[in-house]
Amino acid sequence: MAAAVDKDKCTGCGECVDSCPLDAIEMDGDVAKVDEDTCSDCGACVDVCPVEAITVE
Repeated sequence: MAAAVDKDKCTGCGECVDSCPLDAIEMDGDVAKVDEDTCSDCGACVDVCPVEAITVE
């Protein structure tokens, strides 16, 4: 499973994009979007999200 972004919580700060070692996250407008095929479930994005909008399931 890949990291999941709660679109209602995401503020579009981009911290997750900068933290992803695989470049699996990009901004889609004002919301982060995870490329499920590239994401390795490492959790780096979860740790940096200031509004806890990302989970790894």
